[in-house]
Amino acid sequence: MFVKVCGVTNEEDALVAVGMGADAVGFNFVSGSPRQISPRLARDIVRRLPGGIVTVGVFRNELPERVVQIMDGAGLRLAQLHGNEPAADCRWVAERVPGLIKAFVAGDPHVERVRDYGASVLLLDGPSPGGGRVFDWRQLDGRDRGMRLLLAGGLRASNVAQAIELVRPWGVDVATGVESQPGHKDVLALREFIAAAKEAGALYEGTGQSGGATVTAPAPGAPYDWRDD
Repeated sequence: MFVKVCGVTNEEDALVAVGMGADAVGFNFVSGSPRQISPRLARDIVRRLPGGIVTVGVFRNELPERVVQIMDGAGLRLAQLHGNEPAADCRWVAERVPGLIKAFVAGDPHVERVRDYGASVLLLDGPSPGGGRVFDWRQLDGRDRGMRLLLAGGLRASNVAQAIELVRPWGVDVATGVESQPGHKDVLALREFIAAAKEAGALYEGTGQSGGATVTAPAPGAPYDWRDD
């Protein structure tokens, strides 16, 4: 089970999450978010992380050129677009970064066209992304949409096993459910969440939506320079 800890704002939380078994850490560049981080600080944290960790930049309705600029500058591996970005903009970004996660609110009809967005991972969230609210997992009818499904929205140690049992996702994404306050992780909550997710995932490995796969973002060559366009 792939576990992403999102909303990381400092090096200590990033290293603790990785040390406890997280596969990915996410950095939020959404203006006004209590978890917003500067590209420079994200870059400094990324440089201290082990090489196998997937690093994710989270954006919402940002200019595509700005997304690529931040991704390149911070050395991030996957761009997560968490707004109402048009499919054409998402594809433009996807062509210039190692990999793309496209996020939708559960029930959004655009999910049926997810392949038009150039994404390699589909993220489904609750009605208030970042608000820590659970949605009705029965909305996810179990169909395999042909790509990895990353489940988010109100997950915590006490409910992640149930979510994995019902949805059978490829991975889970947590922020609020492992925080002591917005932008600061709780060590005990992190440990309990990651352990519960990994244990539950082991029971259903290979039975979910592209389950059992491992994200490996391709090693980028020369960084794309957004100023050339």
